Amino acid sequence: MEPENSSAGIAINKRMAVDHLEPSEKLRSKIQVRNPLLRNALSEFFGTFLLLFIGLGIVMQFILSHEKLNTWININLGWGLAIAFTVYTASKTSGGHFNPAVSIAMVTLGKLSVKDFIVYVIVQTLGAILGSAAAYGLYLDQFNHFAGDIRAVTGAKATAGCFCSYPAAHVSNITSFFDQFAGTALLVLFVCVVIDKRNQIPASAHPLFFGLIVMMIGTAYGMNLGYPINPARDLGPRIFSYFLYGSDVFTYSSYYFWIPVIAPLFGGVFGAWAYHLFVGAHIPEQRPDRTYVLVDESNQPLKLADDA
Repeated sequence: MEPENSSAGIAINKRMAVDHLEPSEKLRSKIQVRNPLLRNALSEFFGTFLLLFIGLGIVMQFILSHEKLNTWININLGWGLAIAFTVYTASKTSGGHFNPAVSIAMVTLGKLSVKDFIVYVIVQTLGAILGSAAAYGLYLDQFNHFAGDIRAVTGAKATAGCFCSYPAAHVSNITSFFDQFAGTALLVLFVCVVIDKRNQIPASAHPLFFGLIVMMIGTAYGMNLGYPINPARDLGPRIFSYFLYGSDVFTYSSYYFWIPVIAPLFGGVFGAWAYHLFVGAHIPEQRPDRTYVLVDESNQPLKLADDA
């Protein structure tokens, strides 16, 4: 048996070690979550919250300033940067999906379990709801200045577009479905390009590339719906805005609301497998570089020669 004072000495040394840590490291030592699913769920919740808080702020600034403080390209650039920096935030935990369409594609690729997918979808949606609420609270005075007490989905004082997508009357629900299918397919296809190790894109560059992908899609196909291409991004704010605008947020355009929730799920899976079917599965394996040391009869090195 160890003497009692030995255990006490160890405890004292541990306390002294903790006392010398920086405040952030002290916090880490006390609250660090070690369960992988819980840790990833926390990251997905917080990252989606940040994404919506920033992204909706960009849209609100555009609409509530009568399109004077932002332009369409500002929206694309802003959302791209929001994606990049929020994904960087969670890159070492969940990887930063923040999008059920990305998550379900990862399930089909064997990179995420069904149980984890269900948890991700729940926390992503909750994060989107709270991010929407936070953005609204910060811009509440601007909403009141723009529309007074009116909270309308359509008309001159309409502000519901600050939260989620509403197609113009001339855009059919069929067009909307394929718009969301195609846009999300492009998103996930290029996500697969970036994360495929055979393409040798440095991991540190992945979040930036994801942001650029979103910018590209927005500048190409944002005209129909504003490219939500993310069920949580559209449904979360729509649920929050229901308490401001009423049932119109769900009944608008013959119950359009389900399209940006369902179509991206199919589009994401299609895009992921389209990449692997047409390109990913056919990338040749890279031979690792090898170096040989040539030796003489006495086992002394002569020179280095690279393997051709």
